[in-house]
Amino acid sequence: MDKKTPKVASVISLGCSKNLVDSEQLLYQLQRAGYRIKHNSDDAEGGVVIINTCGFIQDAKEESIEIILQYAEARKRGDISRLFVMGCLSERYMEELKVEIPEVDAYFGKFNWQNILSELGEVYHEANKNSRILTTPSHYAYIKISEGCNRDCSFCAIPLITGRHRSREIEDIAQEISDLTRNGVKEFQLIAQDLSYYGKDIYKDYQLAKLIETIADIPGVEWLRLHYAYPQHFPYDILPIIRERDNVCKYLDIALQHCSDGVLQKMHRRIDYSSTLKLIERLRSEVPGIHLRTTVMVGHPGETEEDFQALKQFVQEQKFERMGAFAYSDEEGTYAHRHYTDDVPQEIKQARLDEIMNIQQEIAASINREKIGQVHKVIIDREEPDFFIARTQFDSPEVDPEVFIDKTQTLRIGEFYRAEIYSAGIYDLYGNIRS
Repeated sequence: MDKKTPKVASVISLGCSKNLVDSEQLLYQLQRAGYRIKHNSDDAEGGVVIINTCGFIQDAKEESIEIILQYAEARKRGDISRLFVMGCLSERYMEELKVEIPEVDAYFGKFNWQNILSELGEVYHEANKNSRILTTPSHYAYIKISEGCNRDCSFCAIPLITGRHRSREIEDIAQEISDLTRNGVKEFQLIAQDLSYYGKDIYKDYQLAKLIETIADIPGVEWLRLHYAYPQHFPYDILPIIRERDNVCKYLDIALQHCSDGVLQKMHRRIDYSSTLKLIERLRSEVPGIHLRTTVMVGHPGETEEDFQALKQFVQEQKFERMGAFAYSDEEGTYAHRHYTDDVPQEIKQARLDEIMNIQQEIAASINREKIGQVHKVIIDREEPDFFIARTQFDSPEVDPEVFIDKTQTLRIGEFYRAEIYSAGIYDLYGNIRS
């Protein structure tokens, strides 16, 4: 590239927060190399464009392809100088993508994106591998504690993309968080494909509890939240820590997927309905007030109407504080694709999805109404024309309810306050700051 021409690099990040961490690390390396960087910018023309793709389910794959094609056209027109693709989609379908979209200058997978620097004639700085340019508000960050997954869920393509579980060392994670706290980060979302398995591969024992305690002891860590635990071999030793440590949020994201023994068996979830109920009961009894986020799936091959009715009853009875749902997507290479027939029609999948989410909407609204009159510690995420937008410890960014704070006084973004809730909607709360 002509040295007289400003070096510009735009990173388009798709998919989950684990992808976002990779994008943030790449942005740091590009900035260190002298590039003016942009992230998910509407003005991504000019310079280098790097698309970090998702390949989890069909909708995500289609979105990634659409974005690649959009910038491939820009590359042909000369609106951008170079186009690179990285991430999960290219990890899984690299050779096919090279044939189908040759306008892309180079494809990289999920784990060799560092080579983008050498492709640009720059140096990747290994000593700064954990350094990032945060794309989130400066007071919170996502912390990836492992890669990969050892589970064999029938429907899931992620192990085909990421490979087997690989934990990061506790000291490495703690150092990253210490560095971030010195830059003003106060809230941390621990993320992994499978938190429950953390440490088993490198320490020969499950070490999530030790990791949480280590992080909670770091000065400046005010909130710590856990995402994506797995129900089988759940690390119960984390529960006293969640209960007793003020800076560990009483929140747990644990995908249960279904309750029917027949469907769970077909899914290879290695847990049954009875064990699932015991797990939920123990979570709630050992951590009073915990808010559980879960995910359920409808339309898995073999799911009968009876199975779906059981799932509806399960959701109605358990009253999960947070719940998402999605319809089965027949992903090539998975056990389900190879061994089952995708026998639930799409219109039935969609009807079941709509029905289960309608049930959850009523539950979410009821749980929110229970908070009216309560006072909660909140963190201010942003300011909008009529409200400050905040969250409680029970709310993870992007996916959970927000608290709309009346503008009766000046508040600072990234600071904690106490808010009294005076009204509630299905997914949001309304409050006033208490002194």
